Amino acid sequence: MTDHHTSSRRWVVLGLGVLAQAAQAVLVNGTAFLIPTLHDESGLSLAQAGTLASAPVFGVTVTLVAWGALADRYGERLVLTAGLALAAVATAAAAVTTSTPTLAVLLALGGGAAAAANAASGRVVVGWFPPDQRGLAMGIRQMSVPLGVALAAMTMPQLARDHGIGWALAFPAVVCAVAAAACAIGITDPPRPERHHAAELGLLDNPYRRSNTLLRIHATSVLLVVPQYVVWTYALVWLVTDRGWAESAAGLVITASQFLGAGGRVAAGVWSDRVGSRLRPLRVVAVSVVTTMAALAAVAATDSAIAVALLVVASVVTVAPNGLAFTAVAEIAGPYWGGRALGVQNTGQFVAAAAVGPVFGAVIGTVGFPVAFAVAALVPALGIPLVPPDPRDRA
Repeated sequence: MTDHHTSSRRWVVLGLGVLAQAAQAVLVNGTAFLIPTLHDESGLSLAQAGTLASAPVFGVTVTLVAWGALADRYGERLVLTAGLALAAVATAAAAVTTSTPTLAVLLALGGGAAAAANAASGRVVVGWFPPDQRGLAMGIRQMSVPLGVALAAMTMPQLARDHGIGWALAFPAVVCAVAAAACAIGITDPPRPERHHAAELGLLDNPYRRSNTLLRIHATSVLLVVPQYVVWTYALVWLVTDRGWAESAAGLVITASQFLGAGGRVAAGVWSDRVGSRLRPLRVVAVSVVTTMAALAAVAATDSAIAVALLVVASVVTVAPNGLAFTAVAEIAGPYWGGRALGVQNTGQFVAAAAVGPVFGAVIGTVGFPVAFAVAALVPALGIPLVPPDPRDRA
């Protein structure tokens, strides 16, 4: 294959990786936008509605490593196609059920199937792009999550309000089906050394036995994901219930925030390419997350427009660490451990994310949003000293 064809192919694969991860985000993160309808019209408490909306996240947590192992063994194309197709089926079934327990189970199954995108879409991008372009490529790929959330924010609250929960869930089912078909047609697995040659190079060795670098990145990422999911899950609720906004206006703010967050992820990736490190920028971004959430907590109880502006800033800053940490994990783990390492990376994050709905729903219901935002600032502060030095810096 010529350099031109290789270059063209990698950008096609990147575009499909963005589509796959965006479809996953519409399903897994979009259910948070159903909380007001579940709370107001279904008679669920805020904590109960938050728990139901977190069901896809619970599903993701138990399947990520398995999907990663399958991607390491059989390639990304098969994993992406199968996972997104199964997610479409489960979510379509959830759209027509009338039982709340069955709805929770089907949403969990849909999230578990959609986790294939987490394990494989980033892995295929890292496999196709050279090191000096991976920050940019993974930043673009990481745009997919805020873009998926933005797409969900523009559609799902209005569908739920005007037509019911079933129609709102039909939307992510269709998106996942389209992404599955596109991946089946367009994804090409990246080249990698044959297993016998990889063994000679040490690429089959367990990277967790070489150092604690991966474990420290995982731990940092778990703590940094808490404020991200607090903002994603309860920003719409805060604007509607605490500040009296209409759902349509609040949805526009959330949508704009997600687009800005997508740009922030690309900027962070380009920054990491230029400085030749993923982990030095990660430490700076972690400090920014803590500062922004603390400022939001300080003004959340006021009627000042600054509070809404800080919410937008928090929506941008809290998503910036993901691409940096994700790229670092994939590079350190290598082509034969990348899927599993990324599965472990995301499993820890989604365990924390799954707890955000019920835990912070209870906190908000008891002591209000400002205290919840303050707690969301304290958690990532614990992760700053855990950011490891970049192995390439030591080299």
